Amino acid sequence: MQLDLPFVALRWRERRQSYRPQREPLDPGRYGVVRLSGAAEARGFIVRHHYSGSYPVAIAAYGLMEARRNRAAELVGVAVFSVPVQPRAADAYGASGARSCDLGRFLLLDHVPGNAETWFLRRALAGLGQDKTGDDGRPLYSVCLAYSDPVPRLDRAGQVTFAGHYGGIYAASSALYLGRATARTLWLADDATVISSRALMKLKHGDTGARYAYETLRRHGAPPLAAGESGAAYIERALREGPFRRVRHCGNHVYAFPCGSTTTRRAVRSRMGTALPYPVRTDAPRP
Repeated sequence: MQLDLPFVALRWRERRQSYRPQREPLDPGRYGVVRLSGAAEARGFIVRHHYSGSYPVAIAAYGLMEARRNRAAELVGVAVFSVPVQPRAADAYGASGARSCDLGRFLLLDHVPGNAETWFLRRALAGLGQDKTGDDGRPLYSVCLAYSDPVPRLDRAGQVTFAGHYGGIYAASSALYLGRATARTLWLADDATVISSRALMKLKHGDTGARYAYETLRRHGAPPLAAGESGAAYIERALREGPFRRVRHCGNHVYAFPCGSTTTRRAVRSRMGTALPYPVRTDAPRP
């Protein structure tokens, strides 16, 4: 079985990427996984360090804590399970009717050993199954979808802000590979931040989160809203007049983690059919 990034594991700090040896040993005695009950801690960590600079609509978040000598344990990683962008996304992959969530964000800081990824993800998924249950006491979600974005981002000056990734951690965790999501067009700001289409729709319709979407556009150089201007008209003008550019995206790689009991996981795997071969990246950097 061939995996993406066979030599390294991707890491982040202050929105800058780096790499660790993928099979670097982990001392489990130094680490623990906790549920982050308040949104502020998880959101602050993700916004500060993740390349997107944004936080999804979270269902649950888990933190990787690192023990430190004579000091309080430090938060060094966060896994965020989020509301699917497409409510019935799992249906498209054979799991019709299955309740699904997304692995909306998964991030570890640059000093955390390479093997921590699979160790942390396995425990975060287990935590989700224990913490989010239905009236019958069974895990609420039977599928968790994870997406890896292979398209690099360059800022206006041509500097790489994100090199793209193919989902090596998901393959190493034995997720099902489901192929590519739909190709689409992205709007990028000067610093290569993606202007979320979901946020733009909230602004267009005046939904909850519209103010945040407007402030994001303004922060990246969009003109102010004119008196009496509708959300739809403003978005069209802001993207045209502001320092934004369009980039064609070929579609994320899609992976699935069957969740819940052993019986449920087997049923989901059976319904989703034979997994596709994992994508292979041939330009993997070495640490």
